[in-house]
Amino acid sequence: MTAALELCARSYRVALVDQGSLPHDRGASTDISRVVRIDYGADGEYTTLAERSRSGWLRWNEELFREDLYHEVGMVFLVRSPMLPGSYEYESYQSLLACGYPVERLDGVEIARRFPAWNVEVFVEGYFNPNDGYVESGRVMEQLLAQARRQGVEIFERTGVAELLVIDGRIRGVRTIDGERFVAGEVVIAAGAWTPLLVPELQSMLRSTGQPVFYLQPSDPSVFTPPRFVVFSADSSRTGWYGFPLHPRARVVKIANHGPGWPVHPAGDVRAVPLRERERLHAFLAESLPALVGARLVKTRCCLYCDTPNGDFLIARHPERPGLTIAAGDSGHAFKFAPILGGLIADTLEDTPNPYRARFGWRTAASHMAAGEASRYRGERDSAEERDEFPGSPATGEHPTTEKG
Repeated sequence: MTAALELCARSYRVALVDQGSLPHDRGASTDISRVVRIDYGADGEYTTLAERSRSGWLRWNEELFREDLYHEVGMVFLVRSPMLPGSYEYESYQSLLACGYPVERLDGVEIARRFPAWNVEVFVEGYFNPNDGYVESGRVMEQLLAQARRQGVEIFERTGVAELLVIDGRIRGVRTIDGERFVAGEVVIAAGAWTPLLVPELQSMLRSTGQPVFYLQPSDPSVFTPPRFVVFSADSSRTGWYGFPLHPRARVVKIANHGPGWPVHPAGDVRAVPLRERERLHAFLAESLPALVGARLVKTRCCLYCDTPNGDFLIARHPERPGLTIAAGDSGHAFKFAPILGGLIADTLEDTPNPYRARFGWRTAASHMAAGEASRYRGERDSAEERDEFPGSPATGEHPTTEKG
């Protein structure tokens, strides 16, 4: 959606083709909330990107949204043992402190005083960043969709794409499942987990994984309302757990895991959260958030990731298929960058230099295997997820096509 908006602003005629209705209630970019944080350990490039994105969210609150959809309530990063050099939390804290951000280091006494829901016998230290928060992601997508229509983007919903069109050796559009052809000067595939189904040579590079999301209704909402409870990372690099304060509209506390997940086929899977993940949640609550033990579990959700081996995004022109640009590999941490992703994708399509072209450029799985995004819990991968082949038959996602005009 952001690619379509940006390309339209650059005087392209843009059509956005999607297999479902928009916004799609099962889309990776919807749901009630997404974290916005500038905390990226010692990774200066992502930190700079996140700073730019935060400014973008504040600007969108002022200029695009009819009401604030980005809520800068702050985020607390808790650890089970003292923060040490090399850890995600320590490096994030030091990096942001050096940049002049008003991050506050917390000991157990201060955690108990300011955030009483947490068991300080488990979490002994951490820090608070007041310049983090969350966005109401589903409502953001509604606003972006409305903006795209206002700007003249042609929206084709419930239009599944079967294959790319090749004309005279160049990608020149797509053919839909119903046989309709969309011809364009350039094609952008921004299809998330469906990308390797449309571009099979990426099957060893991009993996579809499911991540558990839980929505709980606390018996005492006041305990989970800012400033007493804010966006949190509960030693996420070693546990995966993170979550949100009480949602202002849904009135639930959302808790999720940013971990290895489990293999999910984007088209054929029922997207159910496995029983073992519910058991992990109950164990986490019993140990860490006793006030949520016994809270009603309103619903669960399987959040679909499109993972690269090291967590870096893939935003690149295809080196062997002229006319094709890929924007994929969200790896579970892309939504926060929505205000700037459209620009990065458009720059790539136009072959305009930017500082991130090398890092997010075309690559194979074997060339970028080092662990990346520092907040993610790596855990033990399911052996099925390590297969070289991406199982299944072609399906479709979201595919902006563009034509200069």
